[in-house]
Amino acid sequence: MREGCRLLSRKLAQCCSALSTIALQYKDIPQLGYTHYQPAQLTTVGKRACLWLQDFLMDLQLLEDTESNYIRFRGVKGTTGTQASFLELFNGDHEKVEELDRKVSEKAGFTSKFTITGQTYTRKLDSVVINAVAGIGSTVNKLCTDIRLLASMKEIEEPFEKKQIGSSAMPYKRNPMRSERCCSLARHLMSLTASPLATHSHQWFERTLDDSANRRIVLAEAFLTADILLNTTHNILNGLVVYRKVIEKHVLEELPFMATENVLMSMVKQGANRQDCHEKLRVLSQEAGREVKQFGRNNDMMERIKSDEYFSPIHSLLSDILNPANFTGRAPQQVEKFLEEEVKTENLRKYSEHLD
Repeated sequence: MREGCRLLSRKLAQCCSALSTIALQYKDIPQLGYTHYQPAQLTTVGKRACLWLQDFLMDLQLLEDTESNYIRFRGVKGTTGTQASFLELFNGDHEKVEELDRKVSEKAGFTSKFTITGQTYTRKLDSVVINAVAGIGSTVNKLCTDIRLLASMKEIEEPFEKKQIGSSAMPYKRNPMRSERCCSLARHLMSLTASPLATHSHQWFERTLDDSANRRIVLAEAFLTADILLNTTHNILNGLVVYRKVIEKHVLEELPFMATENVLMSMVKQGANRQDCHEKLRVLSQEAGREVKQFGRNNDMMERIKSDEYFSPIHSLLSDILNPANFTGRAPQQVEKFLEEEVKTENLRKYSEHLD
């Protein structure tokens, strides 16, 4: 388990590195942000990548903590953990029993060992480890679900090979098969957390053997599943395709509604009554929304504002008001701060020889 945690940590670091590159490259590109899967305010492609990256970093930190602070060697403890047979072997010499325990642990490559055990180390440890590993499943599932949704909007796609078949039935399709595969495997990985908990809770007194067959399956499956998940995720991230023009098109479709608050504030600065202005914008928004929803036309909110004499004091300001960069807040600065303070740390640098 210790070596498995170390291997997964290296692969998590690789995914973190790939996401860092994406976040930095696209930190300034405005993109629709969603709450309740409805367009909300703008974010940036890079800021959203940081949301994904933050989860991967948490998995890495949790796995490192599990490996360094929880995984210990059982040592030489005997059939019920009392070391009685070894004490008999050394004629009651407690120091020799402890020295043997220490030397065997060191020979196995461990500097830390359990002081208290039954016939086995507590199976609680298996649960702690599998929970840390299964966390990778939720992180990958979140990332790949977002990629699948963005692919349906034609904003972002996973890599697609030149002769790859996107759909066996529909030649034009580019199904996100890697991301779908990851979501499928991630569900399996997350489901494995219940079994070690049950195994630990069913250990009677110092040990029963009903742990053995179960953990031989669960431990192996968890590490193998997490391994292929990270391999596939790294492949997706290294070849991720961002379609800037499509993203811009979707932003401009929603921006007129988002800009109404800025229009309102600009009018108030020009001396307009806030309530009167709010009512004007409400009516125009409803009219523009009706055109979009009932007739499938483009959002003409800004054209309505431009043609309304009431808003003449800010007509010359509308192009600046509608600049998407004005609606992303501190997203670019947050990306830079996050990468500098939480990613480019010694925790990631120590994996430099394993990074691309």
